Amino acid sequence: MGAAMRRIHVGNALSAFGLGFTVPYLYVYVAQVRGLGSVTAGLVLAVFAVAALIVLPFAGRAIVRRGPLPVLLVALVTAALGALSLGLSASAGTVLLSAAALGAGQAVMQPALATMIVDCSTTETRSRAFAMQFFLQNLGLGVGGLIGGHLVDTSSASSFTLLFAIEAAMFLVLVAVMATVRVPRAPRIEEAPGQTGGSWKQLLGNRAMVQLCVLGFVLFFACYGQFESGLSAYGVEAAGISTSALGTALAANTLMIVVAQFAVLKFVERRKRSRVIASVGLIWAVAWAVAGYAGLGHGSQTMATAAFISTYALFGLGEAMLSPTLAPLVADLAPTGLAGQYNSAFALVKQLALAIGPAVGGPLGASLHAPYIVAFLLFSLGITVLAVRLGRQLTDVQNQPSLARSRVVTQGGAQADAVAVAEA
Repeated sequence: MGAAMRRIHVGNALSAFGLGFTVPYLYVYVAQVRGLGSVTAGLVLAVFAVAALIVLPFAGRAIVRRGPLPVLLVALVTAALGALSLGLSASAGTVLLSAAALGAGQAVMQPALATMIVDCSTTETRSRAFAMQFFLQNLGLGVGGLIGGHLVDTSSASSFTLLFAIEAAMFLVLVAVMATVRVPRAPRIEEAPGQTGGSWKQLLGNRAMVQLCVLGFVLFFACYGQFESGLSAYGVEAAGISTSALGTALAANTLMIVVAQFAVLKFVERRKRSRVIASVGLIWAVAWAVAGYAGLGHGSQTMATAAFISTYALFGLGEAMLSPTLAPLVADLAPTGLAGQYNSAFALVKQLALAIGPAVGGPLGASLHAPYIVAFLLFSLGITVLAVRLGRQLTDVQNQPSLARSRVVTQGGAQADAVAVAEA
């Protein structure tokens, strides 16, 4: 990695650390520590999603026109102000406004950093760069949540103020780090031939990108959107999983990602992306079947707990396979100069799925246990079908970038043979 890519990865890790540092404790902070009630706390979590949905369409356009670095710096300052204000807020109005600023800033960081990775990588190195990003994001989330949990005290509002102040300071430090990054100058929209429109209409005219967005929505809805809502509710209500076992399951998910991320990378790089995504759908279908056994089977509580933990681990294996696949594919589908807009569009789809997923899965997982498992098992099989259909819209190189390298080697060999014959 070059110096720019190293700083970008530091930015990814620290932004994820900030997310894990405070977000898990937002509900407790607003509802109990500030005494604003469960309704306001729920609104705060909803504001995060709404803020992201509002700013991401504009963020994509700004990244295309101004470049990812200036947009990232503005997002970091906005998030820092939101975090500091949230730690000092005592009324519902200021809490909601602060959460909107923090949520908007954190949402814009994702496509800005992803576009910087695209600008600082090549087709050959992009999968590994995004795999490293995902690895560091999960590590940052885990470490942030662990440290944050030891700092907070529900009987002391000042401990939460300290927590948010540290997060704000971290974002400002990150501003200083990222300001030193020298990103290769990618073509901007006004410079790219034939791309002067650069609109959402053009993106929607890209059939492969539209199919990838539909596939991405189902992926995030059926997996990430269920982790802390429907699946956890199902585990507690149907399988009798304790809170400690639920924490162990989440840890198993993170551990699987950390262990498997680079182990599966060579496997993923040598295969068609559409087939990798299709395989993830099958793995997640098995995960939902195992979850069904945990809650609907008639085994012992020990077996139910082990099966539930295995479900989260299987989800982690699928996530490790997706990280070097989805984001690089978005970048490869983007026309010259439009990587920022495509990254923002995909981030928008992700946020929409994460907003709808808990709202649908939570009540279903808590009360309708068998329909919940069957529905999401079918969603996982749907991922496989959508991935196969997406493969038909991709070029050979888009679907399997390693083919480009092999063709270059073959052409180089052919040229060398021709030179040898001419010299003879």
